Amino acid sequence: MGSANGLTNGRGGHPLFAFGVITDVQYADIPNGHSFLGVPRFYRHSMLVLQRAVKSWNNNKNLNFAIHFGDIVDGKCPKDQSLNAVKKVVDEFENFKGPVYHMIGNHCLYNLPRDKLLPLLKIPNLDGGRAYYEFSPAPGYRFVVLDGYDISAIGWPHDHPKTLEALKFLRERNPNSDKNSPNGLEGLDRRFLMFNGAVGEEQMEWLDCVLRDAINMKQKVVVCCHLPLDPGASSQEPLLWNYDEVMDVIHQYDCVKVCLAGHDHEGGHSIDSHGIHHRVLEAALECPPGTDAFGYIEVYDNMLSLVGTDRMKSTNIHFNPY
Repeated sequence: MGSANGLTNGRGGHPLFAFGVITDVQYADIPNGHSFLGVPRFYRHSMLVLQRAVKSWNNNKNLNFAIHFGDIVDGKCPKDQSLNAVKKVVDEFENFKGPVYHMIGNHCLYNLPRDKLLPLLKIPNLDGGRAYYEFSPAPGYRFVVLDGYDISAIGWPHDHPKTLEALKFLRERNPNSDKNSPNGLEGLDRRFLMFNGAVGEEQMEWLDCVLRDAINMKQKVVVCCHLPLDPGASSQEPLLWNYDEVMDVIHQYDCVKVCLAGHDHEGGHSIDSHGIHHRVLEAALECPPGTDAFGYIEVYDNMLSLVGTDRMKSTNIHFNPY
């Protein structure tokens, strides 16, 4: 069923803490299919990948929590099955003997509106559909979970100001009648697609405040988002619409060490101009039967060590601890 990719972390001693990772489960009780690019997708098998992930995490006995990086069910899931499908996957995550943190992805929002989705994912809904939050698993670290569909044409009511803002944004940047088509768009403009989204102004101000507070508390920060935040770690199409503006805020502070994401199923790794690592995780959905894509991350004072299984590549992420 796949063994852990052996990669020594180059560290003696014990990690400060560790956590499980998986992304883009995109379960649906339907036959196998393909992406719009023709990549095979295994909708039922992804549940088995998740089950093996949870079993592996529990067997590890040293994991403090787990994170799923979005897209819990697939957009092709029959809509009369959406609610039960989400509950089924959430129940599987609940078998993990520790907290599980979720974030929303586009496929989640194809199935359920925010007001139904957020309680199921136990995302703290503090302010009318807000899905960004932060938590601190250890005194020296803070995790910031962004909502990449804050400004989005999916998930909000059709007449919601954030829907209207997103549609206006797309009309100005994507001339295609099908706003999920990148035809005619060049370079980084190919990210202006309806299956992506943006971080809104209020969330941006919140992010700035959280990072300023992390500096004052001498905390290192791990930023998590379903959508990738750096072109070097991803193809152009899956990027957050305003990844550049988000990174402008992040680059004002030296506390952010790593950005983790999903969405681009092939995965990737880059180091940006300010030395921040970007690791996009490989998707569970595209694992052929008998293969896996999940892992766990050990966190040290000056590095994160991703121990991947099968298709999830192990990665050592070193950074300045100060």
